[in-house]
Amino acid sequence: MNKAIFDTRFFAELYYSQDEQLKKKIKSRKTQRGNYVSAVVIHEMYKFALARGGREIAKNIVTDLIEDFEIIPVDQQIAQVSAELSHKYRLSMGDSIIAATAYILKAICITDDPHFKQIKEIQTAWI
Repeated sequence: MNKAIFDTRFFAELYYSQDEQLKKKIKSRKTQRGNYVSAVVIHEMYKFALARGGREIAKNIVTDLIEDFEIIPVDQQIAQVSAELSHKYRLSMGDSIIAATAYILKAICITDDPHFKQIKEIQTAWI
């Protein structure tokens, strides 16, 4: 299986979806090798979980992410590619950082976010 970078929406579905079939598929994909997460996803999921369930749940989710995925920090190269993609496709900073990380790692971006489908420089897939 190719390397994969996971968008925040993957984790929102994993932890908050009511669709048990989807959650089962997501859990199966989560256990495969070559899984990466941009550090920006840590921020987005912590904020999302903080609003929905409180600090302890947010901390537990982030702990799971750190244990199960290789976290890719935002460095100078990712920041520059992110700015280029953000400018070209009018993306939010979070989406452009995740896309830039996928581009640099030559990884498939696992997301159902339509913003990513417009980015010609990366491949996307969903569960």
